[in-house]
Amino acid sequence: MRYRTLGASGLRVSELILGAMTFGEQGGVGAPLPECRRMLDLYAEAGGNMIDTAINYRDGASERILGELLEGRRESFVLGTKYTVSRDRADPNAAGNHRKNLRASLETSLRRLRTDYLDVYWVHMWDRDTPIEETMRALDDAVRSGKVLYVGISDAPAWIVSRANTLAQWHGWSPFIGLQVPYSLLQRDIERELLPMAESLGLGVTAWSPLGGGVLSGKYTRPGAPATGGRLKAESLSARDHAMSRVVQDVADDLGATPSQVAIAWTASRSRVIHPIVGARDLDQLRDNLAAADLTLPPESIARLEEATGFELGFPGDFISQTSPWVFGSALVG
Repeated sequence: MRYRTLGASGLRVSELILGAMTFGEQGGVGAPLPECRRMLDLYAEAGGNMIDTAINYRDGASERILGELLEGRRESFVLGTKYTVSRDRADPNAAGNHRKNLRASLETSLRRLRTDYLDVYWVHMWDRDTPIEETMRALDDAVRSGKVLYVGISDAPAWIVSRANTLAQWHGWSPFIGLQVPYSLLQRDIERELLPMAESLGLGVTAWSPLGGGVLSGKYTRPGAPATGGRLKAESLSARDHAMSRVVQDVADDLGATPSQVAIAWTASRSRVIHPIVGARDLDQLRDNLAAADLTLPPESIARLEEATGFELGFPGDFISQTSPWVFGSALVG
């Protein structure tokens, strides 16, 4: 496993991040504690060092299991969790990005994880009703208290992230060093605004669902696939899902790899700032996913995969590219 700094920070993180959303059996199919232990051990043996969870994953079981599994080796990992999602749906202040929920959520996560600090504390989603100034100042207070080392944000518009970090720069607050977003061959939306912003502002990108909700693993579309499994049903997939999955399978066959490895390797190849989050429900799945770190896709395979997505930047990206020769003439820099 290779390492890079997360965004503009000095924090060294492995190229693949372990997603702990499957840690726990609450709320559906997940991994029991013994299997979680084996998966964490395998990830550590492969050189992985960053773990991603959230206060709501498996109704809190993910954090509690990690707290138990990290006993005695907490310092060897970069541990991150997220807040925003409601802790109590009957309490209007038990959700959102305001100070009160941040404080209560942080204390809850620290207690479950059996640690006195988090390496990265993520805002889980943009809260339209809380001023971003309040969130950034409250996060900075958490950093100054020593309970949080770095902060990041997930699932938010580019203009909010840009404004938040500008405010942090003006006021001397802790800026976001990371951006967490979905990114796969089936969902390339971040290429329009979010990824260019992250590269420009020095944000590391932790990419969730690089397998497109499992579609790109081939488990729903290969011959003999079960009609049900996981969160999806095979018959609910679109024609585009099936077509993209077939292309991934064909590329994998050509390279002697698995579809999951190809899909994860493509996500990682798009930018040096991207760290795919890989999760699994058992040891074999995780072992297969981690092998993506050793797969380098040749240019012709990347081109084949991207052509199959049918992705377009849309306005203003396409418009700027199309009109630049006319607008700038000889001043256009290639």
